[in-house]
Amino acid sequence: MSTELTPVVGPAGYDPQAPKSLLTIQKATVKKQLLAAEFSEQLDLQSKPREFTMQGTELVHPDLEARFAQLVPHFCLLTEQLDERTTELSFWPELGGELPEHFDSYGVTGLIIGKKDGVTLMGFRQLESGKVLNLTGQYVSFAETSEEFEESDSWHYPHTDDLKALVGEALAEIDAALRGKCSEAGRQLDMFRQPQAGEMEMGEVFKEKPAKSPKAEKLPTSDELREQVMGEMGAVAKAAALPGTTLPGTAPKRKAKRNPAE
Repeated sequence: MSTELTPVVGPAGYDPQAPKSLLTIQKATVKKQLLAAEFSEQLDLQSKPREFTMQGTELVHPDLEARFAQLVPHFCLLTEQLDERTTELSFWPELGGELPEHFDSYGVTGLIIGKKDGVTLMGFRQLESGKVLNLTGQYVSFAETSEEFEESDSWHYPHTDDLKALVGEALAEIDAALRGKCSEAGRQLDMFRQPQAGEMEMGEVFKEKPAKSPKAEKLPTSDELREQVMGEMGAVAKAAALPGTTLPGTAPKRKAKRNPAE
C-alpha cells in the first residue's frame, strides 16, 4: 500500500516542536544515497497503524550512512565472509573510528526488522573482478533467550547486544530521514515555483552564444593592386588627352600675345 504521508511525517515532523507520530519501520534500504522504506504510522497509540511504502528523492544525510557503516563488521560475520579470529589486525574498529582496511570491499545497504524483535542485514561484497556480490545475513533475534535455548545446540550470535544497539541507532536515523532529515546537497528546488525574470524554466537548456570575432581586414592581392595601378594610369592618360587639361606637376601653356602695330 502506498499513499501520501500526513504532514507530521513529512518535513514538518522533523521540527522538534511539531507533534510526532509513531513510526514502526519494517524494512529500509539505501542505494545510490536514496532511502527506500516500508513502515507503518500511528498518529497516537490508540490509532490504527497505516502501512506505507516510500521511495526517497533526496540524498540521505551522512549520519544515516555512518550508522549503516557501523553495521559492516556484523554483516561480515553474519554472512561468514570474515572471521574475527583470523584477522591479522584488530577485527573491530575503534569506538567512533573508521573501519579497518579489511572492510573496504563490504557495505551494508539495508535491514529488515523481524516481527519478533530481530534483524536481518543486507549488503554486498565488491569482488576483485569488479562485480558486486549481494549478500543477506542470518537473522538475529533480539528476544531474551531462555535457559533451555542456551543449553541447546541452537545457533546464537555472540555479539547480539552490540548489534541491537547499533540497529537502534540506525532506526533513529531512518525515522529522522522519514520526517525530512536529509543532506543539504540533496535538497531540491521547488518544482512548482514560478521562474523569475532572467531564470530558466525546468528542462530548459541554456546555450551561451559564442562571441563574434572581429572581421579581419581583407588585404588586396597583387593582381588587384596591379589592376588598380593600371586603372589610375589610364585615367591620367585620358585626362591628358582632353584640351585645357593640366596634369599635376606641369605648368599651363600660355598663348603668345601679338604686339599691336606701331
